[in-house]
Amino acid sequence: MLSTDWYYCLDHHTVEPYEGCRSASRLGPYRTIDEAWAALTRVAERNQAWENDPRFTDPDADDGEPAAQGDDDPPRWGPFAG
Repeated sequence: MLSTDWYYCLDHHTVEPYEGCRSASRLGPYRTIDEAWAALTRVAERNQAWENDPRFTDPDADDGEPAAQGDDDPPRWGPFAG
């Protein structure tokens, strides 16, 4: 059975079904062909929003993250704890 999902291929700059190029070379899945064709526009809009997000551009913005761990703090657990 063929998939009804659509992908935007970054190698060929075209829309293709699931059975197309490898996953690392495409964006998706999208429900419709039109959504897949708009993939790069959507990426550009999201990148613009991210670049203007004060959590990433304002060094004084409170992002809700805890302060950096000091020498006197107990160790934190997690896969990226440093």
